[in-house]
Amino acid sequence: MVVTTNSTDSDAANGSECASDFEIDLVDARRAPTTTLAGWRSFVNAGPNDLELLPEDRHYALSEQHRAAYDEHRVAYHSELIVVHTSTVKDVIHQGRLLTLLNQREISARRSLIVSGPWATGKTTAIKMLGKTHEVRTRLRFPDQERIPVVYITTPPKGSPRKLAIEFANFLGIPTGARQNLSTIAEAVCHVLTECRTDLVIVDEIHNLNLATTAGEDMSDHLKYFTEHLPATFVYAGINVESSGLFTGLRGQQISGRSVLTRTGPFPFNDEWKALVATIESALRLHEHRRGSLTGQAKYLHQRTNGSISSLSHLVRQAAITAILFGTEAIDRALLDATVIDHAAELAAPEPRRHTARHA
Repeated sequence: MVVTTNSTDSDAANGSECASDFEIDLVDARRAPTTTLAGWRSFVNAGPNDLELLPEDRHYALSEQHRAAYDEHRVAYHSELIVVHTSTVKDVIHQGRLLTLLNQREISARRSLIVSGPWATGKTTAIKMLGKTHEVRTRLRFPDQERIPVVYITTPPKGSPRKLAIEFANFLGIPTGARQNLSTIAEAVCHVLTECRTDLVIVDEIHNLNLATTAGEDMSDHLKYFTEHLPATFVYAGINVESSGLFTGLRGQQISGRSVLTRTGPFPFNDEWKALVATIESALRLHEHRRGSLTGQAKYLHQRTNGSISSLSHLVRQAAITAILFGTEAIDRALLDATVIDHAAELAAPEPRRHTARHA
């Protein structure tokens, strides 16, 4: 997102911008989910999130209408902010790439990657960045070929083999009707993915698959069917999958014997955490924010978020939007204290942790 202006310097000095002179390309915040091919491609095609602050004289010269539009644009920018390439993200991308290379000529059981960890520790972000990296590389290698290099689905809760097959079909846009049986849907999915040379399949929320239940066993068998009929590397992510029943029984032992497990977790308070805070702070677009003040609160931010990158992003983004909405244009300790984030992080934060917000 980039704010552009076409006004002359004299217009700015007089504060006389009109709608045709001041252009703000406001984006539609609605996006197709990444569990559809259109949504996934939109995610892959999206460039780095960016926005240029107006110079101070131009900012204060804006009319009420254009100031509202400018602020709306900055709110949209901060609602997404940036994806920080943490050590977790880098490790998942590295492990995933190694497995796709190892599996590319494999004719028997291919190795899979399982990303496991507590909630809000960056699992979904990491596997999506793996998928995006792989798809971009594939497009560069085969620029003239129409491929679907990556499929991204989520494991249906209380699912069944048919529900799982429908998740694949929905991603590809293959119509499914109530009268279509499981084998018909599965065959159509495998045909399309083989023809489109899919070589990376990402299955999120794998903790919904519990091998201690009959339904979980059936869905696991059908997932195995896909792994055996598709020349692709499968990547799974879920909450604490080691204790969710995924490795239960003979089926679980087979999964365990064919998978590489990568764990995620809260970040310790160290140099990487400080660098994460600094990276997020550098992305802020607030007119009165003093650079380095957020980085100076790194220890406090670690205590507030219990080292969770997801909670840190939530806290900073929400505080930035509040600073825009109330016109303070800066993030300070009082605003951070007054910003409520996810309940898990709030429970882990030491008392006292918040004060009354001071908004003009």
